[in-house]
Amino acid sequence: MREWIDTHLHLLYPERLRYDWAAGIPALNKAFHWADYWARAEPQGITQALHMEVDVPAEQIDAEIALIDELAACYPIAGMIAAARPESAEFAAWLDERAGHPRLRGLRRVLHTMPDALSQDELFVRNVQRLGEHKLTFDLCVQARQLPLARRLAQRCPEVQFVLDHCGVPDVAGQGLDPWRQHISELASLPNVACKISGVIAYGDPAHWLRGDINGVCRDLRPFVEHCIESFGWQRVVWGSDFPVCNLTRSLTDWMAVTQALLVACSNTELDALAHDNARRIYRLGA
Repeated sequence: MREWIDTHLHLLYPERLRYDWAAGIPALNKAFHWADYWARAEPQGITQALHMEVDVPAEQIDAEIALIDELAACYPIAGMIAAARPESAEFAAWLDERAGHPRLRGLRRVLHTMPDALSQDELFVRNVQRLGEHKLTFDLCVQARQLPLARRLAQRCPEVQFVLDHCGVPDVAGQGLDPWRQHISELASLPNVACKISGVIAYGDPAHWLRGDINGVCRDLRPFVEHCIESFGWQRVVWGSDFPVCNLTRSLTDWMAVTQALLVACSNTELDALAHDNARRIYRLGA
């Protein structure tokens, strides 16, 4: 069985932290502990996971870092992408204090729920530029319409490694390939941007997907996944489960089955790059 590194795992511990955004999503407004994930992940060949911040309130960012640090001491959590607020005047000092954390591999600021102007603000840009000197990545969490804004940010921070989450959140249910396709190609033209093949299964219409049958899921997702891989190339793509968000339409097991079905004709070298090699390099796992 091929080894997979999951670069996009969310763990929710509501007894420790607040997840205000989940209040309106009953399927996610509950605990998702490590054991809930690992029971589904390990049988799929997943050997390690990179924890992705879960958009806790700003005052709980350090508490989330501490929680994941505790869990990583016991379980195969390879590192973490922590939440951050680069728009803050205190960010530079905060970064300097935490950049040396042995499990910190990057930062993310959820942008798809924020005003478009945020990622273009001068202070925000200057603070994201600081990540380059610390060799920390920045995950881009944007809507499809915001892809040009993501490109401008990455263009202004050439020393920072960016990773686009969830293929840029395309409209899978509506098969909205354009202008998403052009915007992906333009973003991929920047050498400091990689793409995460994750999340897209949550953007389809499960009413059109027969229960237990992944053929319809593959048909709907194929043009999006293939365009991202063609645009970024095999050396700039990583894979993620987006657990538990993937459960909104199918399951982690189905997402892995879909991934493998879409890539069945690919070489072992290409699959290894997506499954684990690129994740180790881009996120400095094991470093």
